[in-house]
Order: sequence, then structure tokens, then C-alpha cells
Amino acid sequence: QLQLVESGGGLVKPGGPLSLSCDASGFIFSSYAMSWYSQAPGKERELVASITTTGGSTHLADSVKVRFTISRDNAKNTVYLQMDSLKIEDTAVYQCNARRYDLGPSRWYVYWGQGTQVTVSS
Repeated sequence: QLQLVESGGGLVKPGGPLSLSCDASGFIFSSYAMSWYSQAPGKERELVASITTTGGSTHLADSVKVRFTISRDNAKNTVYLQMDSLKIEDTAVYQCNARRYDLGPSRWYVYWGQGTQVTVSS
């Protein structure tokens, strides 16, 4: 069955690093653009980073530029988020997202993982 499973979340001190992974299965991973979103309690879900199917192009939210890096390994069906210089305000549930646009009929396929908690605290 189709699955997106995040891992790597946990408790980290401000300024520290954390690496998140999202393992995909049950679909053709290399055909989907991948993204990471964050959502803190009571706040809107926000796009953190995205990467194209081949990994040739990436996007990072202004708030995490320089500090975060998104990458993917299509051979392993995995997308990563390397988080450095973490701040308290980075605390949130981080979810991975898979997205693909198909023709015949024309529509989007969008899948979400359950998320992993990242807590930045001293």
C-alpha cells in the first residue's frame, strides 16, 4: 500500500542539528515532487522545502534558507530534510508530501505522511 513514513524527529537544543527522513513505498517515487511542511499547534501548515522529481531544483522557505537543506535519493525512495542552527520557533510537526500531476484524466495526486515531531528547547 502507499505509504509515506517520516522519521528522525525528536528533542534538540537551540542551535543544534537534526536530520529528518521520509521513506516512500507503494508508488513510483521518482515520478513525484516531494515537499516538507511544518505545522505548530494552532497555526497554519506551512511549506518548508520542496524538491523536483530528479532533485535538480529545490525551494526553501525564507525562514529556513541557509539553515535547512532538502534532498532526495530516488534509489532509496527517500526524501531528506537536514536542519541546522535550529531555533525554538522551528518547533512543529513536520510532514512529507508527494505530489504529481497526471493527464487522462487531468488531475493531481497528493499524498501525506503522518508527520514527525520536532521540538527545539533548551
